[in-house]
Amino acid sequence: MQKKRYRTFNEQLRERFGGKIVKISLDAGFTCPNRDGTLGIGGCVYCSERGSGDYAGDQRLSIPDQFIAVKERMKNKWPSAQYIAYFQAHTNTYAAVKRLREVYEEALAEENVVGLSISTRPDCLPEDVLDYLEELNRRTYLWVELGLQSIHSKTMEWIGRGHDYAQFLKGLEQLQARGIRVCAHIILGLPGETKAEMVETAQAVAQLPLQGIKIHLLHVLRGTPLATIYQNVPFDLLTKEEYVSLVVDILEILPPEVVIHRLTGDGPPDDLLGPLWSRKKWEVLNAIDAELERRDSWQGKFAKQASIKCRR
Repeated sequence: MQKKRYRTFNEQLRERFGGKIVKISLDAGFTCPNRDGTLGIGGCVYCSERGSGDYAGDQRLSIPDQFIAVKERMKNKWPSAQYIAYFQAHTNTYAAVKRLREVYEEALAEENVVGLSISTRPDCLPEDVLDYLEELNRRTYLWVELGLQSIHSKTMEWIGRGHDYAQFLKGLEQLQARGIRVCAHIILGLPGETKAEMVETAQAVAQLPLQGIKIHLLHVLRGTPLATIYQNVPFDLLTKEEYVSLVVDILEILPPEVVIHRLTGDGPPDDLLGPLWSRKKWEVLNAIDAELERRDSWQGKFAKQASIKCRR
């Protein structure tokens, strides 16, 4: 297999565990302060009813039953894989520690599970939760995924994020102080943002003590507030060429040791209103590889030589 010009999550996992690791997406039935009325109702403007857990297990099932069901769908492709239990849907630290402990420990007890990935918000990290995450980090391979999306206040307000960049920095600092790996999420194509502003977000992220990043394309999904806006007052969506160029611009400024967890996402085909070209995910990934090759470029080519430790 040809080595990528950026540091993939798959590469990092193979280095650590010596084989294929598959993420099993789970839905523990958590909600979000942006849905339950604490900060807002309905979630961020782009968020689906399943809170970004559209491909996760069925929350009506127990964690062990979800795990088995999702694993069954993957075992033919990767029969000898080990697993990371991925708590993906909604805000996965937004509950009492007793409840968090129940679901996380159930997942860790499954056969061949080598770690956890927990997706959450930076404003949902109280001290007792941080204490438990620190305990987990000592016992297993742990990633905490923090949603940022943009550093720009006007964008954060428009999407109804419910927290600002300063709160993201505080959450990151709390996790890093406890030695926990953090993967930040950013979104390209948010309405009202220029390409320069998208790159500014990436430049800011590149200077932070992060171990990983997920780059998402904005998807307009049926049933979301964003879909209503788009259908009533259509706004421009990124073209495939624009997206590929932006992603490569961003890879060039990210430190070479930062792990790239994702370069684009999957919108449920039946719910995706746009961009429709994003349905062909492998074509997008191949186009990113081709653009890196065309430029004779790679992750970190223009990164500042900052000392950022990447915990493995």
